[in-house]
Amino acid sequence: MALDATRVINGSYGEVWCEGVWQTNIQSAEAMIEIDKEEVSRSGTRMKGHKSMGLTATGNIKGYKITSQFIKRIGAIANDRSKPYVTELIFKLNDPESFGAERIRLKGVQFDRIPLSSFEVNSIVEEELPFTFSGFELLDEIKGL
Repeated sequence: MALDATRVINGSYGEVWCEGVWQTNIQSAEAMIEIDKEEVSRSGTRMKGHKSMGLTATGNIKGYKITSQFIKRIGAIANDRSKPYVTELIFKLNDPESFGAERIRLKGVQFDRIPLSSFEVNSIVEEELPFTFSGFELLDEIKGL
């Protein structure tokens, strides 16, 4: 069976939700978990094996600068009497031509830097927010035929 090109997911329908609010300014989002492995030498073969030893969960959201909300939220850590900002993000893909929608909850999200200020004359201001997270949950999945 040939690939039905109309079923390929269009990223234009991607959404990021933070604290129940759709972040309409987000233009790109990425979350991934790297599998940390160690090489294992094996007797009788030149081929090395690999043993999974841990997981590292990272991500990034990038979008237009609209408000100062992330400076305020993430910046709380700069106050010695405040706790770090920890939240959940929900990534959603919902292309109307696809086989359905996908939603993934990222748990224990902690941002890596405070986006204080950045601009370039005659350009739209964007901010990039790399983060780590401690777990995920597949809320809705896209199922094929």
